[in-house]
Amino acid sequence: MANALTTALGRANSAASTPLALTTAYDTKYDLYLKLFSGELFKGFQHNTIARDLVMKRTLKNGKSLQFVYTGRMSADYHTPGTPILGQENALPVAEKTIQMDDLLISSAFVYELDETLAHYELRGEISKKIGYALAERYDRNIFRAITRGARQASPITVSSRKEPGGGQVQVGANTADALDAGKLIDAFYGAAAMLDEKGVSASGRVAVISPRQYYALLQSAGAVSGLINRDVQGSALQSGQGIVEVAGIKLYKSMNIPFQGKFGTGSASEAGAYRGGSFVGAAMDNQDDSVNGVNNDYGNGSGSGTGANAFSTSCGLVFQKEAAGVVEAIGPQVQVTNGDVSVMYQGDIILGRLAMGADYLNPACAVELHTGTAGSAF
Repeated sequence: MANALTTALGRANSAASTPLALTTAYDTKYDLYLKLFSGELFKGFQHNTIARDLVMKRTLKNGKSLQFVYTGRMSADYHTPGTPILGQENALPVAEKTIQMDDLLISSAFVYELDETLAHYELRGEISKKIGYALAERYDRNIFRAITRGARQASPITVSSRKEPGGGQVQVGANTADALDAGKLIDAFYGAAAMLDEKGVSASGRVAVISPRQYYALLQSAGAVSGLINRDVQGSALQSGQGIVEVAGIKLYKSMNIPFQGKFGTGSASEAGAYRGGSFVGAAMDNQDDSVNGVNNDYGNGSGSGTGANAFSTSCGLVFQKEAAGVVEAIGPQVQVTNGDVSVMYQGDIILGRLAMGADYLNPACAVELHTGTAGSAF
């Protein structure tokens, strides 16, 4: 009996009549299969990160940090007839903000070849999405914490004759439960908008990021609040949670990755146990979310000088403009997969997603933190 003519789906530019022998090189037989994973990782990352496009993003090459220059305001005076115009002293005050690169951020899994063969579902694609999700969560958390920190800072311009506004904080209510009160949230948004207006911050690119429970609280009360719902969105779109467009000219986003009352993904500390199992990512913020070197985002109890989750114990939302923070990327989200002798030795592959980024606040005047109770202090 003649041998079957194998259709070598995993081989690049192969002829259908070429048999796949047991001695055929691993990379040759499976050359095309690994490329699916890369696309899945990018899809998972891009669909789950929102902060990347809401702040200033730059690519870092051949260096460990990137400098941003901050310029203050200029003044205008009346000219005295007959006097020369020689320019003003400290006409344009400037300051710099340097964003340093954090250590390499990775998420990885080992895929045993036999498990992959026996699995009744596509194993690598599922792992790739979860790796993308993990990188996206950490990416967003770093940026949102940097914005929160910026909202508590003074202006980087320290010239006495050119005083500039710093960050802002708006109290939603005195109690923890007030963070979910739709009426108080809306009042806070208008207060934040007025604060940004008074500082001369551009209205273009203003956004708010709140927790999912806050967002849905606004959605449920939207019928009684004029202008909260996009009138062009009807029916099922409202039920999907996409009906709220903006409040006070501020576009709203929901994310479980904002530092909400010292935790991530938690609606309110008073709701612990109110729902079966509680919020699944409601654990206190840990020092593993921080820069290992304590340079940029060390807000935990690790090797740096951060103050831990207590620093965010009253925080419950962010309102900011694009210039509030910046992020630098030396290595964008990438995928690496072992092959060759390593794959043969372990009969499987290490699949790794990685990125190198750093985030920090830029212009504090563009950041407003919403809080309950006492406002958090600068650090």
